[in-house]
Formats: sequence, structure tokens, C-alpha cells
Amino acid sequence: MQALVLHGVGDLRLEDVPRPAPGPGQDERGVLVRIGFCGVCGSDIPRIFSKGTYSFPTVCGHEFAGTVEAVADGVEGFVPGDRVAVFPLLWCGECGPCQEEKYAQCLDYDYLGSRCDGAFAEYVTAPPANLVPIPDGVSLEEAAMTEPAAVALHAVRRGGGCSEGETVAIFGIGPIGLMVAQWVRAAGASRILLFDIEQAKLDQAREMGFEDVFDSSEADPVEVVQNSTAGEGVSLTFDGAGVPQTLLQAMETVCRGGRVVMLGNPSADVTVPSALISQLMRREATLHGTWNSHFSASGGTDDWRDVLSAMAAGDLDLKPLITHRIPLNGAADVLEGMKDRREFFSKVLIHPSRREG
Repeated sequence: MQALVLHGVGDLRLEDVPRPAPGPGQDERGVLVRIGFCGVCGSDIPRIFSKGTYSFPTVCGHEFAGTVEAVADGVEGFVPGDRVAVFPLLWCGECGPCQEEKYAQCLDYDYLGSRCDGAFAEYVTAPPANLVPIPDGVSLEEAAMTEPAAVALHAVRRGGGCSEGETVAIFGIGPIGLMVAQWVRAAGASRILLFDIEQAKLDQAREMGFEDVFDSSEADPVEVVQNSTAGEGVSLTFDGAGVPQTLLQAMETVCRGGRVVMLGNPSADVTVPSALISQLMRREATLHGTWNSHFSASGGTDDWRDVLSAMAAGDLDLKPLITHRIPLNGAADVLEGMKDRREFFSKVLIHPSRREG
């Protein structure tokens, strides 16, 4: 099969590699999935071009959906032709968090696309427990965005959820920031203030129906929030950018008893002024960390199934986020372009170069 193989930092090659075979039994990587689409996560760019993966060579890519190609002996619940989204975290099943289905807190996990081979390829193997059937009416393109949409939903839930009538501020409106905005809008937020410094992102947010969209390079976000809330601040804020300035702005704009959610991967150390710490203490604000999403191997309610249900019901529309659909044999150049910011990229979907039909 074809795969985009990372041999070292910045050394990305499209190669013919052996197609993986599904492992034996229900507890192993017993399902072979033919990739339909794999999204490019913001974390993939530093992973490929600056930080590297845990070992080389590695096939990156963890946001994906596809079709079951084959199953190993002993695997139940899936047959060839089933359309599935795949939870990429491979949990140990032995530690305390795993016993409570808190797989994002697993003490000894593997991960498709960073610690082991992922979906910038034509095929990948995964355990059947990691697969979620895609509902009718949801395309493989949409289903490939289940992972980031689940991350966004989990972040909202980590912040205590969003109640009808609440005011929300989101600092950094890349794809996940805009997914957070969709979730809080669906929950009934009365006002959603969105901030970024990239004009194309601001335009995309407006095209998706958001009205309170502000350029942080032209208007001070703290002043905007104060003016928009009669000086009270917002009840729920998200740092979706992961830069020191946006985290501080999220902290500065939260109201009394409000919640701050740290969502963006940190790009640098953050120094919090003592005066701001004092304000947070006096306001009795809560700072929430969030990572990954909640997934239930037993088929219970979780972020992933809620995302797919919302897509099927038409309550979550992620198609406007897609700016690029790229074949695997052209993906290396596009990834390089994302690193160099050659043009505007929102959600980039990679699909196998050789397509059926």
C-alpha cells in the first residue's frame, strides 16, 4: 500500500510499504480499515517538522474514518463494508483509569499516528473496541472529523457544559475553536465572542453564522469583553490557541464564578501576573484542563457517539470547515505549505491516491 512515512524530523516520504494484517482475536488490532479520509490535526505539523514522533519511521495521522476491509478470526461486531470512525488511543486496559473507561488518562497507552503507525496511508489496523459505526447520512468526510469534534465537545463538558443564556468567549478559532463555538451555540449560549488575528479565520467564522467576531490585533479582547458584558466578564472562556497571550486573555475575561478551559496545546511558557492570580482567586474562577475526549469501549454514551449522532441529526455541520481535500500523493507538499502558511488552511482532509470507482 501507499503511505506517507516520516523517517525523521522533516523527512517525509511517500512510499510503498507492506499492507498491515489484522491481528488475531477480539483484544488485538483485529480489524483492517481502508482509509476514506484522514484529517490533518494542528499537532501533526510540529510532529512532522519540528518535534518528531516517538520513534522512526512512523506514519502520522489520527483523525480518520473508513471502511472495514477485513477482520481477523474471532472478531465480532464488524464485517467488511462497515463504515467506521476510529478512536486512535490504544489503552492498556489494566490501569485504574482504564478500569473506569477513562482512556484519555491511561497510564500506558499507545496512539495511532504518533506512537505507532496511523492513517496517512491506504490502510490501518485497529482493535474492534476502538471502532464506532457511522450513522446513515453521515459521509466519510464528516466522520473523519469526529475526533476533533469530540475533543471540542469534551472541552465544553470539562468546563461544566454550557447552559442556555450563558456568554462565552473563545480565543483562537481554528477548526477546534469553531467546533467549540458550534457546540455552545447548540447549547443555547446567548452570546459567543470569537477572537483571532487571522483574517481568513474571522471570515470563516462569519460565514458560519457567528456575529461577534473580533480581530485581536485591532481590538483589545479584554476591552471587547468588558464592553460587551457591562464589565462583568463571560461565564465560560476557552483558550483555543495555546499561546501565552490568549490564555491570559481567557483568564482576564472570566466573570465571578466563571470557568476557564485550557484547550490549545501550549506553544511556550506562561507567566501569570500576581494581580491576575489575585483576581481569579477573588472571583473564585475555575481553571479546567482538557485533553482528548471521552470514549466508551462498552458502547455507552460518550463524546464520539454524541458527535456522530449530532452529525446525523443535522445539529453539527462541519462541512464548512473543509478547505482542502488532498490525495495522499500530494499530501507532503500541502503539509509543507501548512508549515510555511502559504495560504489559508482550515480542515485539510487527506484521502488515498488510488480511489475505488
